[in-house]
Amino acid sequence: MSDLPLAGRRVALPESRELDLFANMLLKRGAEVVRCPLVAIHDAQDQQPIRDWLNRFNSQPWDDFIVLTGEGIRRLLTAAERAGDNVREKFIVRLAQVRKITRGPKPGAALRTVGLKADLVAVEPTTAGIIRTLQSEDLRGRRIAVQLYGSDPNLLLMDFLHEAGAEVAAVAPYVYADDVEDARVDALITEMAAGRLDVIAFTSATQVRRLFQIGRRSVGEQALCDILGRLKIAAVGPVVASELHERGLQVDLMPASSFFMKPLVRELVREFGGKPEVDGLH
Repeated sequence: MSDLPLAGRRVALPESRELDLFANMLLKRGAEVVRCPLVAIHDAQDQQPIRDWLNRFNSQPWDDFIVLTGEGIRRLLTAAERAGDNVREKFIVRLAQVRKITRGPKPGAALRTVGLKADLVAVEPTTAGIIRTLQSEDLRGRRIAVQLYGSDPNLLLMDFLHEAGAEVAAVAPYVYADDVEDARVDALITEMAAGRLDVIAFTSATQVRRLFQIGRRSVGEQALCDILGRLKIAAVGPVVASELHERGLQVDLMPASSFFMKPLVRELVREFGGKPEVDGLH
């Protein structure tokens, strides 16, 4: 193990859905992985509003569907499957008929699992990017369905659509972690404060926001910034890096292009292993 490029390195991994995939790539290179699901995701506890939204979407004419997250599409498909009565099949048929506007690549990837693709991708993968993409269009009278992320009502987007004259129907198919999982984030902060970690690798801006949401309560924002400043910070891409920069933090490692987990692992190997990893990354 000692000749592996990340041997002896402890990596904090705040990942949720793809935690095992990312962790295994690091473990194969000798790293010790400290897992913390900063963005653990669960189905919304009350499923009736989701079923009602699906029935409305399936039975009424809609012009557009704004998809903010790939997770949202997956949860809606699962909820439709549970509903029975061919709701899932009807949902996919209706999805094919509307214009699908996605916030970034992950919603598009989720749509491809059912043979569909985005019709319009936001100019940047943010709410502001969605708004910029649509602001030159005449939305008066358009019927627009919106998949929200978490329990955030996204008032910025909702207000924009309503003021533009659209009829809007929003759905929130999942929620983020509960207080039990918050305790695991506190434990991660304690590990970082004790100097027992070499690097923390962020793969979504939501992870950064959640770490600071919990850190403000436990140690305070400035103390959390000081703690993070004492270890290397890795970001999967510029959206995540921007979230960190806004908090005054320096990003030490980020792929130059191709902003995915495999290139991020290569950057970690390059930083700690002494030489770049050219291939063999699986």
